[in-house]
Amino acid sequence: MINYQHYEKIKQELKGKKVRLLAVSKTKPETAIRELYELGHRMFGENRALELADKQKNLPKDIQWHMIGHLQTNKVKYIADFVSLIESIDSVKLLKEVNKQAAQRERIIPVLLEFKIAEEESKHGFTMEEIITFLRSDEYVALKNIRIDGVMGMATFTDDKEQVRREFKRLKQIFEQLKSLFFLDVDHFTEVSMGMSGDYPIAIEEGATLIRVGSLIFGERDNINV
Repeated sequence: MINYQHYEKIKQELKGKKVRLLAVSKTKPETAIRELYELGHRMFGENRALELADKQKNLPKDIQWHMIGHLQTNKVKYIADFVSLIESIDSVKLLKEVNKQAAQRERIIPVLLEFKIAEEESKHGFTMEEIITFLRSDEYVALKNIRIDGVMGMATFTDDKEQVRREFKRLKQIFEQLKSLFFLDVDHFTEVSMGMSGDYPIAIEEGATLIRVGSLIFGERDNINV
C-alpha cells in the first residue's frame, strides 16, 4: 500500500531542512494511514470534510489532521472539534465561519490563507489586494478564534518547471510581504505550504515549510465513489 522507497527518499531530502511533510491521504483507506502512522508519521491531509471526520473517528487521536481542499462553510462544523490546521482558507466568509465554529468549541483554530498563484483559472484563493484590505479591517480584528499561521498555494499543473518556480516564488513573496506588513512580531506566522508530488523539489528550493505529497507515497488516487 505504501511506497516505502518514495517515503524514505522524501524524508532524506528533508533532513536538515525546515520543511515538513504532509502525507496527503485523501481517498485512501484507513489501513494505508495506519501503515504510515506505524512508521512514525503523524501529519495527514484530507480534502473533503466528511471523509476527514469519518477517518478521524477511527484513527489514533495524536494524528495532526490538515484540511487542504476547498471547504464549504456548511462543512466546517464537522471538523472544527479536532482539525490541526485548515490550509485552504480562500474567502473572508469561510474565515468567519471557522471563527464562529471555533468560538462555540472554545478553541482557536490555526489557518493558512490560500492565494491564487497559478495562471490556471480554476484555482481558489485570495488576491494580495483582498487580503491587505481585510487585514486592515475591523472585521479581522473581531476574529478572536482563528490564528493565521501563514500562506498556501497551488502551482499550475504543467511540465513548465520555470512557470511553477515563478508561481512558488510569488507565494514566498506574498508570505514575506504579509510578514513585514502585519505579522512582524508574530511567532506563529511561519508557514508556506506549497509543492505536491510532481513539483515538491522546486517548492523546497523556493522556501516551502510544508509540502503536500500524496500519490508518491500512497499511489494514485482511489475512486471513492466505487
